[in-house]
Amino acid sequence: MKLRNKIFVATTGLFIVLLIAFSVAIYVLFAEEAYDRELNRLDQEAQAMTSNVHDLSSSVQTEDLLRAYVPSNGAIRVVDQSFDMMTSVTANRQVGLYRAELPEKEGRVVTRLDDVDGSTVSFVQQPIIWNEGDVVYVQMVERLDALDETLANLQLVILLVALIAIVPVVISGKLVADLVLEPIQSLIQTMNRIKENETFQEISLPKRSKDELFTMSQTFNDMIRLLQANFEKQEQFVSNASHELRTPITVIESYANLVKRRGYERTEVVEEAIEAIHSEAKRMRDLTEQLLLLAKRDQDWQLNMSKVHLDAIVQDVANHMHQAYERTVFVDAKPTTYYTDEGKLKQLLYILLDNALKYSDTSVELALDSVDDNPVMTIRDYGVGIPNVQQEQIFERFYRVDESRQRATGGSGLGLALAKELADVLDASLDLSSTPGEGTTVKVIL
Repeated sequence: MKLRNKIFVATTGLFIVLLIAFSVAIYVLFAEEAYDRELNRLDQEAQAMTSNVHDLSSSVQTEDLLRAYVPSNGAIRVVDQSFDMMTSVTANRQVGLYRAELPEKEGRVVTRLDDVDGSTVSFVQQPIIWNEGDVVYVQMVERLDALDETLANLQLVILLVALIAIVPVVISGKLVADLVLEPIQSLIQTMNRIKENETFQEISLPKRSKDELFTMSQTFNDMIRLLQANFEKQEQFVSNASHELRTPITVIESYANLVKRRGYERTEVVEEAIEAIHSEAKRMRDLTEQLLLLAKRDQDWQLNMSKVHLDAIVQDVANHMHQAYERTVFVDAKPTTYYTDEGKLKQLLYILLDNALKYSDTSVELALDSVDDNPVMTIRDYGVGIPNVQQEQIFERFYRVDESRQRATGGSGLGLALAKELADVLDASLDLSSTPGEGTTVKVIL
């Protein structure tokens, strides 16, 4: 069964059940109240009659008194303690009531009887002392035909009202189903169009509301925008990665062809080709490693947290970079301990120092201080610097400030992107400031 039909059946069925229950409750409550009212009235008349029996003079016949109190739609009977009939008075139209079988219970009885002489009756039994001093029972019975007819009419009215009320219930159930399914249907149609056209599309939101259906549609649109942005980044990433790998592969292929053509004749060509192939192979290896690291970031890098001495880490990284570049790295580090991942922090500092040493010819400074109890590591170089308009983009993958300069230094445009990923994993922030021609300063704030 479709969701629309389920909602329609559920809402309509619930309303109909509630309507029937409400109608039955009204009828039962009204009928019980009406029967109780008639029974109380008959009981009061019976008590008044038995009270007057004791005040009768000898000149007044008991049957005359009973006839004065007999209900117009009922009868009065007098029975002894064995429930044998002594006398009875009945209305002309209700001859059968004095012959009817009534309950044989001792003492006072006030009750309603069903299906007596074909109808519902009120029955009151009152014990009294009769003329000769014997205790007898006076039984007053009244048919409730008028009330039964009124209740039958009430049943008919309630039934008609219920049937009429079902019409708007059915209509409202359909409207509710349509209202609930409209954004869902729109969502399904949009998803089908996305599947068929292989394009990203959003659901139109005609008006803003605070209900869950609007929130669902809005969330879907946010998700589509996020997927589209990630898809575009992925396409750009694949394109840039292909471009980066194509260049060293082309160089390697060119030098390999050169060696095949002239390598047997000129040894200097072989040496040049080997050096170029080795350089490009190393570049491809570094690029592949960086790509793998960036791919692992999407799978959530695992942190190995421990308490470390940051001043020792800073000095160790500076010594390694000094050996690799044979350049001076001035260190100014205050003794500081911190809880972090030592390996990833070192990797972050290596990337930033590597960039600083590549794009400057003079010494590089590495300082460790604290601001508001937060450790801050500062890398400063006095190189070419970065234009202001490009400073926000250098942390993007494959972005290059100067293509020719990056190629000359062997850069792939992934180093700073990887540094940004590492900083995010370490819950650190990077603050970059640079002036073209004067140098660049990068702060790692833990």
